[in-house]
Amino acid sequence: MLVTGCPHPHSAVTEIFDALNFLREAAEPTLRRFVQTHRGAARAEMRFEAVFSRYAVANDGTPRDGTANETAALGITVDCEGIGGFIGRGQTGLEIGRLALNNNKLSAALSKALENAFDRAKANVREHARVAKLFGLSGCDALPIEPSTARDEIEATFGRDPRTVGASELMNLCTEASSTVSALGKDIAYNAIAATLELRQELFVNSAGAMISQAFAFAQGDCYVVAQSNSGHQEIYDTIGQQRGFEALTEGWRDNLMPSADLRSFALQLAEEARELARAPVLQPPDREVVVVTDPHFNALVVHEIVGHPCEADRALKMEAAYAGRSWLFRTLEQNEIGRPIGSPLLWACSDPTINGYGHYRYDHEGTPGRRVIHIEGGVFRDFLNSRATAAVLRAEPNGSARASEAWHVPLVRMSNTFFMAGESDPAQIISEVERGYYVCGNSIPSIAESRENFRISARRIYEIERGQLGRLYRSGSVVADSKRFFMLIDAVGNDLRLIAIPNCGKGQPMQVKRMSNGGPTMRSRARLGGAIQ
Repeated sequence: MLVTGCPHPHSAVTEIFDALNFLREAAEPTLRRFVQTHRGAARAEMRFEAVFSRYAVANDGTPRDGTANETAALGITVDCEGIGGFIGRGQTGLEIGRLALNNNKLSAALSKALENAFDRAKANVREHARVAKLFGLSGCDALPIEPSTARDEIEATFGRDPRTVGASELMNLCTEASSTVSALGKDIAYNAIAATLELRQELFVNSAGAMISQAFAFAQGDCYVVAQSNSGHQEIYDTIGQQRGFEALTEGWRDNLMPSADLRSFALQLAEEARELARAPVLQPPDREVVVVTDPHFNALVVHEIVGHPCEADRALKMEAAYAGRSWLFRTLEQNEIGRPIGSPLLWACSDPTINGYGHYRYDHEGTPGRRVIHIEGGVFRDFLNSRATAAVLRAEPNGSARASEAWHVPLVRMSNTFFMAGESDPAQIISEVERGYYVCGNSIPSIAESRENFRISARRIYEIERGQLGRLYRSGSVVADSKRFFMLIDAVGNDLRLIAIPNCGKGQPMQVKRMSNGGPTMRSRARLGGAIQ
């Protein structure tokens, strides 16, 4: 039975989480006093996190590596107002580890970080004024978006607290799963099975009165299998993940949107698929555009790359242009796709951190409540994911999408649970209506244009469709399409919405990696097929 909250007082827990109790009392008066005593400081906010994680991996039935880690980190933001109404923001962060166990040292670190952030905010004001003078611009009268004043406490959900799971217990789970895969026979050339457990508790406090405590439990399994046959070899990698405790890996998780098997069963299923694919022929792509039916797993990577990232407003505003590209949905404030059709009337897509996927949260790292954001409504593009800063530029409301991978990083605009929404068609009927085409299942490797206006995404499996029936299985194939054309040609959307755990979405420089969910239902469109991306 699932429970929420703290573990039993006699369970083996780490002390680093006790620092949150101290900061609940000390942080708010410290931030307010700092703003009152520093001329020009408009507001200050603190993000603090305590994290415990345990990891294990086994290769070919043999234990290989296991680690446990606990850490604490601090992130500080100070907003400063200068002469002429210019606004500056300064941010700093640091990993403080077990220093958090000492209240005096933790207070000193907080005070020093506030001074550092304030110095950066003042420098930012000066630079804003310099650029404004250069281009004949003026400042603004107030900070663009009012800060959060929410006060809330959200506990983690788990049946088995990750902190109570011993190293040998987690390693035995991986070793058993890996041994089961190895026992399938000599056509399994290699396998690696890993498991990660984490408990993360975050505290957000600002000088405006907000105090938000959020805790998260994560259970993740990663499987990599190489199978071989006389026809060649096949590599497969996939992940299961739940915001739950150890029970999600030992028992699996039953859920309508994001079900997952236990780790052993998941590894075995992946290995069987690898064996089957190793014996399958390589796809010889047709020389023309064809009908493609794509399954929820494949669509998870399509929505991630072609909707999710382009809908992150900091990317649309070209804050990542030099590193990760721009957005096909936004060229300038005057030239963009807002309110324009970019897909079939059957196409809907959204981001929703409130549902229980791998990207679930209640508040973002600016204290803004997360909410469902409709990106595509009946084929029409509607909205971006926003932070307070990007919302001010776009004259929109912040929608709770600013998050950092760790407290010492600056929050970026990030996806949460981002997916194509369900339609009304039965998936079997969608296939049965195809005279000749291909059924594309599972995602592998993406290759995406600079602004994500076109894509090539590898599939794990591709089946021929002949007269509404699934035929021969192929490996090493991909879907190649112009993004808008692919969306416009969608003529069927299934009722089988599923979410897939995405464990490693990277963004930013320095790189930040976040967990999230992506997915969708079965969909039908037209595209070209290509070979696998190497």
